[in-house]
Amino acid sequence: MQTTTQLPWYREPWPWLLMAGPAAVIAAGIVTVWLAISHDDGLVADDYYKQGLAINRVIARDAQARALGIEVDVSFREGGVSVALRGDEPEALVLSLRHPTRAGQDRLVRLQSVGGGRYEGALDVPGHGRWHLVVSDEAGHWRLAGEWALAGGPRTTLTASEGGE
Repeated sequence: MQTTTQLPWYREPWPWLLMAGPAAVIAAGIVTVWLAISHDDGLVADDYYKQGLAINRVIARDAQARALGIEVDVSFREGGVSVALRGDEPEALVLSLRHPTRAGQDRLVRLQSVGGGRYEGALDVPGHGRWHLVVSDEAGHWRLAGEWALAGGPRTTLTASEGGE
């Protein structure tokens, strides 16, 4: 008769194979929790109710730009941005460059008049992606909104439309 020696449980492959599945799930859960805690969700606004109430002011600013017939050409270059404005010429403009999903990448630039309806400001041009542009006067009476993608070139034109942003 043959006698087989029985190995201890930790020397057998089956317990380890059965424990591998739950161990992988635990590791994936830990990674998921770490990602959720360490990365901010830029899509959720803390003051969503106030933003909803403010929509009428935004619509009024879009309508004011439409009534004034304002149009801008935005040109991005290395280290800066320039804007050509057709219409009322304030002393300074404000350019807001907002990422659709990552609020931490948003940029706000004050553009100073250099004469002849041209405005310039310093800006590190983003490396890639699609961006929401908002150009307004410094006092906030009017605004133009639109989208710009780096792949489409370093220039874009914003006009007042019926829909706004």
